[in-house]
Amino acid sequence: MYDICCIGHITLDKVVTPRAVAHMAGGTSFYFSSAIRNMDVSYTLVTSLAETEMHTVDALRAKGTEVHASTCAHTVYFENIYSGNQDHRTQRVLQKADPFTIEQLQGIDAGIFHLGPLLADDIPVELIRELSSRGRVSLDAQGYLRKVEDKNVIPVDWPAKKEALQYIDILKVNEHELEALTGLTDIKKGAVMLADWGVKEVVVTLGSMGSVIYADGLFYNVPAYIPTAVVDATGCGDTYMAGYLYQRTKGASFQEAGEFAAAMASFKIESSGPFTGTKEDVMNLLEIGQKTFSY
Repeated sequence: MYDICCIGHITLDKVVTPRAVAHMAGGTSFYFSSAIRNMDVSYTLVTSLAETEMHTVDALRAKGTEVHASTCAHTVYFENIYSGNQDHRTQRVLQKADPFTIEQLQGIDAGIFHLGPLLADDIPVELIRELSSRGRVSLDAQGYLRKVEDKNVIPVDWPAKKEALQYIDILKVNEHELEALTGLTDIKKGAVMLADWGVKEVVVTLGSMGSVIYADGLFYNVPAYIPTAVVDATGCGDTYMAGYLYQRTKGASFQEAGEFAAAMASFKIESSGPFTGTKEDVMNLLEIGQKTFSY
């Protein structure tokens, strides 16, 4: 039994910023796994990618991450283009991978299953339902709200949302995803609607404006931490959730978990690639770091 199991494709990422163009591994599963690697938690990753990119899995294993990997014809290939404002990006998808199946999760049990779909058909609802019978289910909703047309990522609604969200214990969305799911621009009203559909903990990340958590009928306002430099926001949401779920498995309150997660995300944005720090690094920032709270 693992404390946390993440499920998602590792991707090929081309990241374009005003500073540089970088090619690297990516995807929720990669950034989440890298961020949680140095935490004292029992963790495994379930992923799928082409044989030609299996070296990324080898690298994760060499650093101590347990990985259940299967091969498919193609690795998901994303192009992320950022302007000067790191809260916004343009995406293109140059390759897609096969959806995950129940068979790939046979024999794997966890306290929390964190789902990181990158595209709408990555993780079918029947798999979510199955996993909810084994443990708590955490979901980053972004993939279900992406449709690929002529390699461009188009925002769409999630037709199966009400069927699926009744099985979701923890849901992570940003303000745009919350609006796409609920039709509401008011953060608190949108969070309440998601809870009415069955979600136990709603986590709304707002980039440089912090985050909001809604659980048990209460709202928790979480500040962002000011980074020393804004270099690359790719993977910040995944890093946030790694910190949040790690803290929740350790019994931290919603506020404590959110602030720890926000501090981890602040570290991440200071460089390209995944978070490589430690719990101690994060705790130090929590003690001395500058907060910015705009929501």
